[in-house]
Amino acid sequence: MRAASLVLLGAAVTGCGPGAPTPGPAQIVEGTCTISASGAAPDFLDAIPCRADFEALASVPLDSSIPGARSGKVVLDQLGGDVLYFQNSKRFPIHHDFVSTHLSGGDLPLVPGLSEFNQTEYFAPDRRFLLGAITYHSGPDLWVLEIAPYDTASAEMIEKLYRAVAAKAYYGPALAFHPTSDAVGLEAKKLPATIPIKTTDDIYAGIDYQPLNLATAIGRLRFMTAAELSTDYVSFRDIVVLDDVPNDITVVTGIITAAFQTPLSHINVLSQNRRTPNMGLRNATTNPALRALEGQWVELTVGALEWSVKATTSSAAEAFWESHRPPPVTLPAVDESVRDLVDIQDVVDENALPLRAALKAAVGAFGGKAVHYSILAKTVDVPIRKAFAIPAYHYEHFMRSNGLYERIDALMAEQRFSDEPEYRDRMLAEFRALLLSSPIDQAFQDALRAKLEAGFAGLSVRFRTSTNSEDLEGFPCAGCYESHTGTAGDWEDILSAIREAWASIWLFRTFEERTYYGVAHKSVVMALIVHHNFPDEAANGVALTSNPYDTTGAQPGFYVNVQFGGLAEVVHPPPGVTSDQLVILYDEPGHPTSYLAHSNLVPTGRTVLDTAQVLELGKALKAIHNRFSPAYGPAAGNNGWYAMDVEFKFESEDGIQKPHLQIKQARSNPGRGN
Repeated sequence: MRAASLVLLGAAVTGCGPGAPTPGPAQIVEGTCTISASGAAPDFLDAIPCRADFEALASVPLDSSIPGARSGKVVLDQLGGDVLYFQNSKRFPIHHDFVSTHLSGGDLPLVPGLSEFNQTEYFAPDRRFLLGAITYHSGPDLWVLEIAPYDTASAEMIEKLYRAVAAKAYYGPALAFHPTSDAVGLEAKKLPATIPIKTTDDIYAGIDYQPLNLATAIGRLRFMTAAELSTDYVSFRDIVVLDDVPNDITVVTGIITAAFQTPLSHINVLSQNRRTPNMGLRNATTNPALRALEGQWVELTVGALEWSVKATTSSAAEAFWESHRPPPVTLPAVDESVRDLVDIQDVVDENALPLRAALKAAVGAFGGKAVHYSILAKTVDVPIRKAFAIPAYHYEHFMRSNGLYERIDALMAEQRFSDEPEYRDRMLAEFRALLLSSPIDQAFQDALRAKLEAGFAGLSVRFRTSTNSEDLEGFPCAGCYESHTGTAGDWEDILSAIREAWASIWLFRTFEERTYYGVAHKSVVMALIVHHNFPDEAANGVALTSNPYDTTGAQPGFYVNVQFGGLAEVVHPPPGVTSDQLVILYDEPGHPTSYLAHSNLVPTGRTVLDTAQVLELGKALKAIHNRFSPAYGPAAGNNGWYAMDVEFKFESEDGIQKPHLQIKQARSNPGRGN
């Protein structure tokens, strides 16, 4: 990475820093509750005198990016006297539901439909309503007023709403304002010093629990360090408590890390694919509740708001595994009829079949990654590398012609290979070494040399794995296989890169994953995507084309993790390295962004991407989301969770020009559990 790239890439952070200290809970004095313990909660209150009244009206916030929060919506009607309403957010999840029911018609003006309401009440300077939410964050013990990330309310409007709420709620002395986006943060800087500001970083610093994949599992509770995973062996019967976030892990039944993760970290993607619980818990390795059960059979539940662990029995564990054992997965059969090296846009034929069927039809020859990449190559507003595909036939021919399938058959027939993970790991390493020394068919070499000379002369090329066992329903196998780069002008290095990619089918972790899912190992075949590599990465990232923190669909957005440079990958971050985490509310006017965390590899006060780059990324994510909807989303009849999981780079060709976007891949995302 050239130093110039940082200047071109970094953008100033516009969120404001900590303001005046928030008064402690001792200064909060509760009054007499309005709602009786046995009574039903009303549609609204004009004041909140006690905690029970707040709880009666509050709900889980629409945006659950910060766990452990309860939130209640507030409305200040500026028409005829500035009347404040604390709405029942369980009964009326959004502001429009409430005001159209209670503040429309009769002696009051009619409240328009949702679309017009959103345009006037979040953006107009002469709006009738001031809209916000009061959120209590249990971890840091903070009460905050929030407005929508895209709300263009002025500082005077924010102050007016803040003063009204503080005067009518028992938590008023402790109330702070929390900017939910950079744009809101800029306006919040104009607030008087008497209104304390709490940033997302301030709030997150006080959070102890991070739910990532919601599920329940039974296993033996085992404490380890992340470093020990490279030398010690774990099994699908283990629930592991780790000091840090590992880059990879073989199949386990649950994960707890003392360091917080990102929703798009590699081990969380694995947990989503495996449907196993995964959570972050500060000081997990010394947590008394966990340490008391070390080495025992336990039931772990990761919920949206809280977690639990309790002792159980070995018989309960056996019953759990039997009932939750994944059904054997049968992979798409290899299609050996395709032998030519094919330009990537020609891999999938959409002329005769609907998109989903066309993708499936091409997998046997080209694998899951290449078929999705082929669609990206034909999608407007999605920049990708020029590429071609090596069909899976050439892997099959290589394995058969060198007698490698016979060798792996002999290994798998050994009882010791089946019983001892240490021996299995060592034998697989020896098998990969044999594969790496085996010759590649000369006719294939000639065809490959001609293809590279015609379109990639003088360029180093990346051989990216694309198998019939990844990016697919039933067995996504995210990150199972390893791509490799061949040096321009060094033919032996290019051949070595191909062998190394093929050999990654036989990595220990990948072998264990297939065994757990009942996948026949020899049924896995590998095609390759070939393109110029990314020699000067200014940023690398992953994104979801939906907002994983919005459980209602009322606040759609794109969730993004992005990191400076290419050495600290977002999906495999080194210990202690953090990335920018943001939500792009792309469908809202102005495309506002809300930062949840910041990279510690860029100077304080800057972001990895500037505003123009965020919008460039958002445009591509929108195009990808819409393009694959006929295969996986609403256009295919899916009315549940739908998101594409997208990997991307920002690259500067010469280290001087401004880095531009390149999409690496896209696949369907399984969601975060129940």
